Amino acid sequence: MENSLSGQLQDGGHVLNQRVYYEDTDFSGFVYHARYLHFFERGRTDYIRLLGVSQGALHGQSDPADAVAFVVRRMEIDFKSPARMDDVLTIITKPGEVRGARMMLEQTIFRGDDVLAAAAVTVAVVNGLGRARRLPDALLARFTGGAA
Repeated sequence: MENSLSGQLQDGGHVLNQRVYYEDTDFSGFVYHARYLHFFERGRTDYIRLLGVSQGALHGQSDPADAVAFVVRRMEIDFKSPARMDDVLTIITKPGEVRGARMMLEQTIFRGDDVLAAAAVTVAVVNGLGRARRLPDALLARFTGGAA
């Protein structure tokens, strides 16, 4: 798929480029640590979008018990080097194990060849009532590379 605002699917994962803006930085001129959560979230969201999954449609089911939502259950981040204003960052999202009501993702933020931050993310799958639910087979196929 060609590069777009949502990035591109590549090598079994997702690549998204994002520029660092003034709003992302703290008084020192470095990206504020909490902003990396935003960059990681954008990577995950656009990865799901390019897989052909509409999160709005999944969550907007008429019966909340049938709805599907993705919530971060756990995230471990290793900060390696700071980003600065105007840097162009590349956010790589790679799928890991998908089973039952959870998905594992590995995410890395680069500036050029330099790794700035790496995250191991566990995403829980819940219904519109906030209860754990299995990932429907059609969605499981999209996340594992099978036919949808």
